[in-house]
Amino acid sequence: MTALSALKKRLRPGQVYRRQDLARWSNAVDRHLRQLVTEGTLEKVGAGLYMAPRPTRFGQAPAAPEKLVSGFLRDDRFLMVSPNAYNSLGLGTTQLYNEPVVYNRKRHGRFQLDGRAYDFRVRPSFPKTVTPEFLLVDLLHNLDRLPEDKAALLPRALERARRLDRARLARVVNTYGSARAARLLEPVLAEGVAA
Repeated sequence: MTALSALKKRLRPGQVYRRQDLARWSNAVDRHLRQLVTEGTLEKVGAGLYMAPRPTRFGQAPAAPEKLVSGFLRDDRFLMVSPNAYNSLGLGTTQLYNEPVVYNRKRHGRFQLDGRAYDFRVRPSFPKTVTPEFLLVDLLHNLDRLPEDKAALLPRALERARRLDRARLARVVNTYGSARAARLLEPVLAEGVAA
């Protein structure tokens, strides 16, 4: 068995690999990577990042965004949020976004992975899952980045905050919120204390 065929046996369809992961199993990793990409066994999806394509009856399936991001960061601790989720808050937002935001502890900037742009933002803390409270706090934090009418959106966001669980909202603001979000939500949270 050749070193290349031994490396091929370790590859799993749909999995994402870093160059250094593959170097453990190869005595000539760069040559083997070139050969595997040329023959279609691997596909380059980012700098030093490769995916073993998963064939479907409709062609090659793209890598799962979570696997791409995890491979890129070399970490499973991140939160991927699509700004499209703001539309679920019922605030009248209608914009559609192509670029998911990835809150993480390692990388900052816009990066292309498998032909899709991701906006990586370093944050000291973020929840494991997206909740309505987190989405609202995140929307307020990113208000200036949104193409929506801010003067119309802010009062609707504060009204929506009044309908959320105030204790959970206060925890999210204290744990994950920016100073701006805390300042904007302060009157709403104060109402909950006074009631």
